[in-house]
Amino acid sequence: MDVRRLRMLLELSRLGSMHDVAETLGTTTSSVSQGIAALSRDVGSPLLEPDGRRVRLTPAGRRLADHAVTILAAVDAARLDLDPTAEPAGVVRVGGFASAIRRSLLPAIHDLRSTHPGLDVRIHEYEPIESLDLLARDDLDLALAYDYDLAPAEWRDDHVVSPLWDVEWGIGVPTRDRHLGLADLADRDWIVNSRNTADEDALRTLASRAGFVPRVVHRIDSLELVDDLVVAGRGVALLPRGRASRRGVSVVRLRDPEVRLRAYAVTRRGRGGWPPLRAVTDRLVTG
Repeated sequence: MDVRRLRMLLELSRLGSMHDVAETLGTTTSSVSQGIAALSRDVGSPLLEPDGRRVRLTPAGRRLADHAVTILAAVDAARLDLDPTAEPAGVVRVGGFASAIRRSLLPAIHDLRSTHPGLDVRIHEYEPIESLDLLARDDLDLALAYDYDLAPAEWRDDHVVSPLWDVEWGIGVPTRDRHLGLADLADRDWIVNSRNTADEDALRTLASRAGFVPRVVHRIDSLELVDDLVVAGRGVALLPRGRASRRGVSVVRLRDPEVRLRAYAVTRRGRGGWPPLRAVTDRLVTG
């Protein structure tokens, strides 16, 4: 069914005159008559019947006019949603790792609440492997991902990747061992992320340069739980410097090379013109 013809039918149900419909829509009475006749052929049912010298909607015409209210509202909403000049409004689904949600996304949402009150940002905590897979399936609109300079991510051709920030990482050890170097930790048990491989890749690169293969024993997602294992003497791990680690944990600086975690906002190519998504990513990137 042609949307323009549906609009003619709806206006006729409201105004009762083809002449008034033509004036309202900026067309001719003949065009209105022809449009509704064509719509009648589309649906296979008469939509108008004589009413003296005028016409009125048949029962089928009235039912279709009722449907037209919902159909045309949905079409108008879709046009507004996709209009690159429209005020950003709607649901934006963001998946990301906890540090990026705290550091970047929550401040962005706070600012956007006052400038774009129609935005509804929904947050899901995922590691990059998970969020990028959901992004590929269009189950997310935006992924907050990370890699390490020693273990660069491999981006897909349809990814649009915007750098956000980076932070130095070191080796988390019990405070009593804070004077040890990387090579001194070759015989220790190591802790890596349970849901992503980037930190293990970076660790293996570091260890290879120091002449050993790390013995990965524990796989833990929560940095707070990593702290607990380090304090308990259960292992050592890559941890961010500058973070308030648990008392009893020291994060030893790495040199030659140092390790930096790099955070990114990732979208699918061709999606960036959607006003709600553009508003969120612009605020994340400008910080």
